[in-house]
Amino acid sequence: MKKTTLLGFAAAMAMIGAAKAAPVDLSAYADANGFIDVQKLTCGQLADTYQEDANALASWYSGWYNGLAHKHFADFKKGREVEHQVIEHCKAHPDATIIHAIGLILKEDRAEGLMMEK
Repeated sequence: MKKTTLLGFAAAMAMIGAAKAAPVDLSAYADANGFIDVQKLTCGQLADTYQEDANALASWYSGWYNGLAHKHFADFKKGREVEHQVIEHCKAHPDATIIHAIGLILKEDRAEGLMMEK
């Protein structure tokens, strides 16, 4: 069973937008009740936010995906690899949703792992 984590994802995501204007407060993406629809948040939006906000969201995404997979282990080396792949995808596709980018990379990672096991 593969063990993945997205720890550290936020730090690198914030670097994507480093050359842009001042960061946008994450609250700009919240609804009237203060909730953010994390399934609609884009790579570009996360890259344009403050580091602390990106860190909080990365933790949330990591917990969500690991919870869905019923995983309770952290593989930090693999997490850094996945993080890098997601960042590269997001740099090329700033309009893609974070959820799509993470899902795509994890799907590719699983497919690659299955090929290596054969």
